Amino acid sequence: MSVLTGLDAIWPLQTGGTRLERHGLDSLLLITLSLILALGLIALASATHAAPQLFISQVVHVALGLGCMLVIRQISPRFIQVWTPVAYVAILLLMTLVLAVGDVVNGSRRWLAFAGFRMQPSEFMKVALPAMLAWTFAQQRMRLGLQQVSLKALLIIAPVGFVIVQPDLGTSVILALIGVSVVVLAGVSLRFIVSMGVLGLMCAPLVWFLLKDYQRLRILTLFDPERDPQGAGWHIIQSTTAIGSGGLFGKGFRQGTQSHLEFLPERHNDFIAAVIGEEFGLLGIIALLTLYLILLGRCLYISIQLNEAYQKLTVAGIACGLFICVFVNMMMVCGFLPVVGVPLPLVSYGGTSMLSTLIGIGMILSFNAHRK
Repeated sequence: MSVLTGLDAIWPLQTGGTRLERHGLDSLLLITLSLILALGLIALASATHAAPQLFISQVVHVALGLGCMLVIRQISPRFIQVWTPVAYVAILLLMTLVLAVGDVVNGSRRWLAFAGFRMQPSEFMKVALPAMLAWTFAQQRMRLGLQQVSLKALLIIAPVGFVIVQPDLGTSVILALIGVSVVVLAGVSLRFIVSMGVLGLMCAPLVWFLLKDYQRLRILTLFDPERDPQGAGWHIIQSTTAIGSGGLFGKGFRQGTQSHLEFLPERHNDFIAAVIGEEFGLLGIIALLTLYLILLGRCLYISIQLNEAYQKLTVAGIACGLFICVFVNMMMVCGFLPVVGVPLPLVSYGGTSMLSTLIGIGMILSFNAHRK
């Protein structure tokens, strides 16, 4: 019995009969999503006060993402399932193209630029990978022999490998964790999980030597930010200072000193949570995390209500990916994890991240609306 099957017995919630639900839309999920997007735009309006074009651009990103979400909601799950391998391979090919002709930003080659637009293909893999793994499980009727697990490992290793050489340590870790979470939710044995964990620990020294010098410095700085306060430790020091200075209630909208005096780097992107903590205080952070937990819980609830293995695992994988991204970003901003460049889903500035997340939610809405 898989983990998701067991959850169905301990979370017996009932669906409502609101007008949204009569149109195949989950009201709790959409209300929570709207609140997260609204809070993100409010925080971004403050963080980008000196560059209002970024805020306008993000509003366009949100509108485009919501449009894609509603379109995908109308597509049948069967169509999505059939085209999942094509989407996975296409995104994988785009990731290989990044290595050849991608734009270099902050020392990493992660972006493809065309017709005046830029995209980061690895962000779309956060949705394509769990869907592809779920597709293979559905094809093999949830069998978990050595051959089947080896195939899953290859599907995970391929995109992770492409991202590592960009280099993008944060996204590679996220993709690996998303892949492992789907395999675990499918019901892989504890012995296999422990074996893979031991193998990962044995490979850790090799991974250390494959890291770039600045990546190693970020990891070392985590344990002692004051060793390089003007360099590698700057992000952590300024972020924790901003959050700590916000106190319980915060300094108020556009009253943050660390962000508005430009001490806080990447305040509109990876460190947007520090802006929320400084201006809206601990209560603002708690409110945001509560909304994320409600969104995660609703997605998992939808997952355990589905009957098809592909749909069930895809929804759970997308939800786990969202949680992993939120967890890593929050821990990074609070100084408990190295600075690895992971955006906060639905809140950080960025078109590709926003689009991929809302596409994933659109798939969840489609599966829920067409549930048998």
